[in-house]
Parts: sequence; C-alpha cells; structure tokens
Amino acid sequence: MENAVFDFKDFNVFVGQNNAGKTNLFEAIGWFFKGLPKGKSIRDLYPNRNTSKEISVEIEFEGALHGAENMRNEANKTKMLNVLDGNDTLTVKRTSTEPTKRKLTIGGLELARNPAGFDKAFNDFLPKFEYIHTKQYFDEVAKYSSKTPVGIMLSSVLEEILQDDPQYSAFRTKFDELFDDENSAVKVEFDKLGDSVKTHLEKQFAECTKVCFEVTSPEFDDLLKNFQTKVDDGVETYASEKGDGMQRALMLAIIQAYAEYRKNRDDAGKSFLFFIDEAELHLHPTAQRKLKNVLLELCEDLDQVFINTHSSVFVADEHAAQKIFKVEKEDSHTNFRPVDTFDKPYVVFELLGGSPSDLLLPRNFIIVEGPSEVELLTRVIRRFYPDKPCVQVISAEGDTHQAKRSINAIKKAFKPLESSIFEEKMVVLCDAPTNKAQAGFDDFIKTFKTFKDRGQIIVLERGSLEECYPDHEDWKRTEEQVSEMSGKQKTKLSKRVGDHITKEQFENEMPTLFNTLETAWELAY
Repeated sequence: MENAVFDFKDFNVFVGQNNAGKTNLFEAIGWFFKGLPKGKSIRDLYPNRNTSKEISVEIEFEGALHGAENMRNEANKTKMLNVLDGNDTLTVKRTSTEPTKRKLTIGGLELARNPAGFDKAFNDFLPKFEYIHTKQYFDEVAKYSSKTPVGIMLSSVLEEILQDDPQYSAFRTKFDELFDDENSAVKVEFDKLGDSVKTHLEKQFAECTKVCFEVTSPEFDDLLKNFQTKVDDGVETYASEKGDGMQRALMLAIIQAYAEYRKNRDDAGKSFLFFIDEAELHLHPTAQRKLKNVLLELCEDLDQVFINTHSSVFVADEHAAQKIFKVEKEDSHTNFRPVDTFDKPYVVFELLGGSPSDLLLPRNFIIVEGPSEVELLTRVIRRFYPDKPCVQVISAEGDTHQAKRSINAIKKAFKPLESSIFEEKMVVLCDAPTNKAQAGFDDFIKTFKTFKDRGQIIVLERGSLEECYPDHEDWKRTEEQVSEMSGKQKTKLSKRVGDHITKEQFENEMPTLFNTLETAWELAY
C-alpha cells in the first residue's frame, strides 16, 4: 500500500480479493492508535524490510470540540480545549521517522511541540480503537483475566457489589474457619502433614523447628479463574462447545457490551472506532445481515465502524451512513476506490463468485413476450438440449392478453437490466409488430440500438408465436384465429406443442426460435 486517501462515513466497508491489502489498512490505523505491537520493530512495517521510504499515517478528526467537551477528566479537558482554540477539526500524523510521537495540525498550523502533560490529555481525547482481527478467538475475549473485556467488566462490576455484601463477608469468614481455625479438621490434617515434613527436613537442617501449610483467603480474581460462559440457544451448553459461528457472534456481542460499559464509566461521551477484519467469518448470511444491522445501530450516535469482507451481504443493501471501497492490487500496489451505485452490481457479482454457475444462476437470459414462449422454449430445451448452457427464459409481460401486448411492456421489463452483468449476453425475442405497435417497436429498437447491432434482439417473422408453429395437427394458427384466443388457450397450446414437437420440426420449421436459442448459448457465460 503506497498511497491512499479516504473520506470515511459512519459505516465503511472494504471489499476485495484475498491478499489485496484490506488488512494492511486496518493494521496501519492500528499502528497510528496503538504504536508498534509487542515484539515488533519499525522495520517489520516496511514491505520487504525496505526502509528507504517513510511510513506515514495521517488522520483528520471532525467534531473535536464536542469530543473535548465530553471528556470527564477536567484537567485533560482544559488542556484539549486550550490547544483546539475553537477549532472543530484537527489533523494528527504518526511517521516511521519519529514513531513514538504524533504531530498535530490545528487551524492549518502544525504545533511546534506539544504542551507539557499534553500527551496524556490527547490520549484521553482520542476515540477508543477496537480491532477485531481474524486471529482473535472467543477465548481471548471471553476468558477471565485482568485484560480481557469480560474480565474487566466482571471484576469492576462485581467488586463494587461484593465490597459490602454480607453474603460475601460470610463466605470469607467460613473460609477462614475451615482452613485457619485450630479446631478445623482441615487445619489438623495440615499440621500433621507439616510435622511429618519437618521430621524429614530436620535430618538435613537440625535448626528447623516447624513446617506449616497455610491456605490464605482467596482474592476476588482467584475466584473467577474458572469462569465460563453458558449460552442457551435451545440447548444450554458452554459457549466453548458451540459452533464457530455462535462463538464469533458472542465475541462481537461481548466487545459491543464492553464498549457500552466503558461509555457508562471512564469513557462516557467518547466515540469508538470498531475495525472488524472479515466480519462474515463463521457467520451464516442471515447472521451476517443481522450483524450489519447491529453495527449500523452503533453508528447512529458517535461511533464509526470499519469492516473488510468477502461477503455480498455487507454490500448489497443500501444505507445512508454506508460507504463502500473496492480494494484491488495492481503491480504489487494496493489501490482503494469508492464504489457507487453503478459499480455495485459488478462488485456483488465478483463477491458471489464471478460466474453465474457459482451462484446457481443461469448462464444467460432470453426475454420473450409472454408465457406461451416461456412454456414452449423451456420444454424444448429440457427435451432436446440438456447439455447446452443453462438459459433462463423470462416473460416481459407475464400476460398474453392481446390488449396488453405492447412493446412498451418489454421496455419496462428491460429497463432495470440496462446496467446488468448480462447486458451483453441476454437475448430478446419479439413478435413482429402490428401496424398499431410499429411506432412503439421502432422507438424500442432506437433506444436499444446497441443491442440490435450486437444481434441480441431477434424478431419473429410473424406477429405471434402461434402463427409460427409447424403446420402439424392444429398447431399453426392464422392471425384471425390468434385474435380470438384467450391467454390461457395460447399457453395451453404452447405446452402441447412443446411436449410433442420433434427436434427436426423445431430446428427446421421454427428456425427463428432455434436461432434465438443458439444465440443465447453462444453469448452465455
């Protein structure tokens, strides 16, 4: 990643292939907030350890005055407000040249040096950075320790509760009676064991006169070392026994609860920045969509969310607070490009596999005028051409009543597909226009001239499918006979023809329809 500039929104999504550089961005921002990870040197941040170029991460923060006003530490608040001097925006930069320092620019002027004691105030002012990476597992978040989210929440909350709790005081008293009282059976056995050890120790050190074994009252943290999480999702078991999807979702839920906990205490009023690497990891698409909704709720106040993903679920739905970036690697350089509504179908298509066959979608589409063509062609394809590319036949109108047979219905159905991934693939089959429909048909051809020029619009030699059937039994109808047929009668006839026509009849006596299929197969993915 050589150079990248972003203008973020509240909910930001980064999509791209594996190894495109999405995680590099998150780690760069992590370095800005946290500095070097333990055990790493600044050289480890350079590509191929080439230190000839400077690494620089610069972030502009808006709403600085609001953030400063919400600081709970009055001394820190005063220092920040003095430095801001009424400016609501500040820019902060960390570089590899001075990796332990962050330079501030306020009102277009870079501070020559930070005021005394300012670093502590500035760290208190910054949004809280939470990075959930792919190598972070449920145990790291949910196990009890002094540094895990669950451990911090439990120890703080329960310590306040238990400090004056009579039941906890009684527990401590009973513990002391069990292990320290001279008449306790446990104490008596401990003393016997101590005397036995003393006897053997005296043989080596004659001056030894006593060995005692004692059990001190447990500290609060010791009581929670065997802390475990249970989840009842219809079957109550330990969280460690649940599937990866449940554990991942629970981990994210704990982190969100931890953020709320901190906001209600020392970090009240602060905004949080959530960076989630591969947010879809282990989650079913339905759970992914629910997670996105939860994260969007987080963004409604002060927080921002940044996720990278390979899942279309986080991209497909529109939201006013959402911004999508496509990440691509070209010549070993990572590029980031905002995705607009025009690009989104292509991005989603790539995320879903890049080929319709991967998505259980057809390889191409044929758009026809009504259900009769659908019934005929689907039956012919199923009977004679099962080895050909899968083509979906769809009706432009959904009805064949003569009064509704207008080319405008095709235009209406065709309109959403103008920017489709099938734009240069699909084939449109039209009836020959009547005198009444000629003007509308000409307008349609003019509008979609490029489709016509590419051979994607095919026109029957007659005004209806029924007039194009082989002259066999009562299949073929005249224009007058067709005008007297209802939609149901036409559909019923098309099913009968489709079930009984031979391959030779179809290819030789209905050449335009056969050509339509061949064109669709040739253009198919």
